Amino acid sequence: MTDAYIIDTVRTPRSIGKMGKGALSTMHPEHLSAAVLAALKERNSFDTAEVDDVIWGVSAALGLQAGDIGRMAALDAGYDIKAGGVTLNRFCGSSLTATSLASAMIMSGMSDLMIAGGMDMLSYAGAHGMKMREAGLGSAGMGAGNPRLQAKHPQTNQGVAADAIAAMEGITREELEALGVESQRRAARAIAEGRFDRSTIVVKDDEGRVTLDHEEYPRPDTTAESLAQLKPAFEMFLDMPSAPGGKTFRDLVLQVYPDLDIKPIHHAGISSGVVDGASAILLASGAYAERHGLKPRARIVAMAETGDCPTLMLNGPVPAAKKVLAKAGLTKDQIDVWEVNEAFAVVVEKFVRDLDLDRAKVNPNGGSIALGHPIAGTGAILIGTALDELERTGGRYGLITMCAAGGMAPAIVIERV
Repeated sequence: MTDAYIIDTVRTPRSIGKMGKGALSTMHPEHLSAAVLAALKERNSFDTAEVDDVIWGVSAALGLQAGDIGRMAALDAGYDIKAGGVTLNRFCGSSLTATSLASAMIMSGMSDLMIAGGMDMLSYAGAHGMKMREAGLGSAGMGAGNPRLQAKHPQTNQGVAADAIAAMEGITREELEALGVESQRRAARAIAEGRFDRSTIVVKDDEGRVTLDHEEYPRPDTTAESLAQLKPAFEMFLDMPSAPGGKTFRDLVLQVYPDLDIKPIHHAGISSGVVDGASAILLASGAYAERHGLKPRARIVAMAETGDCPTLMLNGPVPAAKKVLAKAGLTKDQIDVWEVNEAFAVVVEKFVRDLDLDRAKVNPNGGSIALGHPIAGTGAILIGTALDELERTGGRYGLITMCAAGGMAPAIVIERV
């Protein structure tokens, strides 16, 4: 089997995901995606006609974010017309899965040069989704418009699921807020020390003016006291109908876990930030890299995908990590850096507890609570963050995983070379 190597990773800074408020919110989704594709080309000087495919993730696939953004963004970035593109959706896990598929194409020997990545503009998706709901056209959801599926596998609001898991695991609000404060502290340190600089690009407009050159979302002054003042964000959803005339989000959980007493505790300070952003990874076979003078930074060791309870939705990362470790032939003690998406604080807290991990190795530079979560763009961001940290510290292995709607989780192990 041919090895697949990471040649480079790039990402945009993340901007506030509200129309008119975030610096990226006025961009076309294809243009934002093109920004990272163009950066890969400029930084690595490869022939874009030799790109076998661009595998791109988009979660909020509606309006301007619908269609095949992978292909359109490659054309927008000035790639040769021979470089194809395809777009997929595994919700939050989209660009992590895109990386797995691109790697698998190289490992199979069918491809030599691939690009994987993804993006979501939550400013646009939120505004467009609101217009659709106001027009009575429904809204995107996990089985919300499918009563038959909800009868088999009820899927609730994600924040409600986070609160349900905390209740089930006996994890307190104070413990989760400690994780939220630490995420902000680590992110602030990483930014101050330039730990993200290698992978983060400057986004410019067509006239070359800077659109965004820094992370907009972090709140480095966050304290335990300030978080304690915030009201639970998902209490309002508990007794809200999941669809017109349908069951409430609480009822959907109780359909599977009838004795669970859900206490609303998650709020904005311990949930992932709503942002706009994009990321991309350049991958190649060893033979191609050697022929064209491309220097590999990491090797893809193993990939795995798994499903878990669709109702609790967020518990996939632990079984995904165990599965990918087994495929890699590694133990948890051999992993130097763990990147686990901070969709909600309870996801990471449960992950650390279940696997009995050293907290210093898990999200050492903060996560989506502090930096924001551009949904389909986050997986590739986390791969780059893990690789940058391995290079900074001299570590060898990194494991990246994240929960995805529908009760799924992809996972990847990389080795610094």
